[in-house]
Amino acid sequence: MSDAVQRVGSAASLPDAGRLAAYLGGRLPGGAGDLAVEALGGGQSNPTFRLRAGGRHYALRTKPGRSAELLPSAHQIEREYRVLGALADSGVPVPRVHVLCTDEEVIGRAFYVMDFVAGRVFQDPRLPELAAGARRALFDDMNRVLARLHSLDYARLGLGDYGKPGDYLARQIARWSKQYRASETEAIEAMDRLIEWLPTRLPPDEETTLVHGDFRLDNLVIDAREPRVVGVLDWELSTLGSPLADFSYHCCVFHFPPGRHRGLAGVDLAALGLPSEAEHVAAYAARTGRRVAGHWDYYLAYNFFRMAAIVQGIRKRAELGTAAAANALEFGRGARLLAEMGWERAQRTGAD
Repeated sequence: MSDAVQRVGSAASLPDAGRLAAYLGGRLPGGAGDLAVEALGGGQSNPTFRLRAGGRHYALRTKPGRSAELLPSAHQIEREYRVLGALADSGVPVPRVHVLCTDEEVIGRAFYVMDFVAGRVFQDPRLPELAAGARRALFDDMNRVLARLHSLDYARLGLGDYGKPGDYLARQIARWSKQYRASETEAIEAMDRLIEWLPTRLPPDEETTLVHGDFRLDNLVIDAREPRVVGVLDWELSTLGSPLADFSYHCCVFHFPPGRHRGLAGVDLAALGLPSEAEHVAAYAARTGRRVAGHWDYYLAYNFFRMAAIVQGIRKRAELGTAAAANALEFGRGARLLAEMGWERAQRTGAD
């Protein structure tokens, strides 16, 4: 279409605006006239773009390539689309979805379109942009949103078949072990040990809730003026699973060093107005009524293992040329550090 405009960004990865406008015409609330496409940075998995069409703003989320080129069970944007639709008006702030296209002939890969959520996205959990009171308030609101997600009746939301209730950790360990082996580029002793050790120390009596799978600061949109979450993004890893595994992943930020790893380890939290990990855990426990203590080190070890497997997959995609971000190869080299952090945490579990 002559009114489609190709905007600046990573030109090689931008979808063809003309083909996209032709497909979206009649499928978006305001139509697809004067469609403009702009790349949004930050994602390592599924490329995301900003669309302007019919006087409205949307976000376009795509797979990084054709399904045949990707690891099995990875980049499931169809699941993202489904869970976002189910969570509308649930109390968990998510963008409204409009279109899912699995026909890879349209722009060369599957995609969906949702509302663009205006607000701020913070990268550094020390939150230098905010005052001390606002920092604590934002951490408390993140805690509130995740507790709300873990309190929803997923069956009433139509998500009873969104995953398999029970045995979540065992299945996830098997899945990520397989994904890791499929993308392995070098031997990492700590990862080999975790793959062997984790299935033998599973916590008993797992509860099942809807879980996000990647709930961290830079996957959230924050209100432009208030320390309040207005959008939870990147639901690719969501499923039915263990709320404590999900919450402990969110708390891994307290164990990463600041700077490159965007963590809070060694930071004077009180001076910044931030809660300690113990305070954050206590707030979640009070909101949900869950007993969090008992297997905390195991959950952290599991999450470092899972992150190592994900990061290794990013490195493999970088070597294959299908990674979403320009720094994917450098980012992917972090798998070894994550695995070593996981194994170090695993060796503490004898005190649980």
